[in-house]
Amino acid sequence: MSSEITQAFAHPDMRSRATAGTAPLDRISLRDHIVEVEIGAFQAERGTTQRICFNVVVEVKPLGSEIDDDVDKILSYDKVTEAINHALAEERLNLLETLAERIAERILWEPQAQRVFVRIEKLDRGPGALGVEIVRAAEGAHVEHDEEDRPHPLVIYLPNEVIASGHLGAHIDALETRGEPLLICVGAADVPVPQASAALAQRRIDLLAIEQNAWVLAGRDKRCVVVGTRTELDWAMKNGQISVWAPSKIVLDAVDGPSAQKGDALALAVWFAQQMEAAELLVFGEDLPEKAEDLRVRQVSIDDPVI
Repeated sequence: MSSEITQAFAHPDMRSRATAGTAPLDRISLRDHIVEVEIGAFQAERGTTQRICFNVVVEVKPLGSEIDDDVDKILSYDKVTEAINHALAEERLNLLETLAERIAERILWEPQAQRVFVRIEKLDRGPGALGVEIVRAAEGAHVEHDEEDRPHPLVIYLPNEVIASGHLGAHIDALETRGEPLLICVGAADVPVPQASAALAQRRIDLLAIEQNAWVLAGRDKRCVVVGTRTELDWAMKNGQISVWAPSKIVLDAVDGPSAQKGDALALAVWFAQQMEAAELLVFGEDLPEKAEDLRVRQVSIDDPVI
């Protein structure tokens, strides 16, 4: 029992060695890699950063004499830190478990990687380190992952005038004929929004006002489904579902969130379209946004169905 406890609290390298199989494997490791990041499910962890410590061990197939002192033939240490940086940059996360899974998955994309130990600890949430540790192994042949192999949706911004009009169904009919994944953005309804003195509280109120209007749209056309997570959006794009974006979770979880001012729903739609790598943003009846880098934007008449 004492040896098991020692292994549990020692560096993951000890667990790697203790659970090694008969086939010899090499190991590369990252020790005490500390990053300041915003993470956590509690309200006190939002809007502030904390220190996170990473310890990672990767078991790799030995190359022996094939290395020839060539850095391109090995699994570089940089691949480990890149996996961490990529997972942290994707979105704001609530759980260390989710972060650990994403890091392990990305490391195991590497053909040499056979097994990975990931330990992540929060250093500022109490008198000691609070963390998780996972072990994941490569299963079967490695699959080539192409980050560009993803849907590029058509994002549509609908103002309240369109939502309330008799043309809504005809517009959606025409949009469906395009055969592209459809993601709809709306602004808040034309009613007063409660006001709060705290900026973060007001941000949540403004986002919830948009979500309420998303439900109004969904109630007017049963083809439209309100969606708030990236996972649901990805599923919807692959399965032909028309999604109306509920922005709270994605906006609040974003590492580099939108700079849209309060009430500027069109600027928020531009940011969302960029995040989703949209093929095009269709803007109904509104003035076109001033800034939309790397995004094709087109204005559409409120009265005529989209062609």
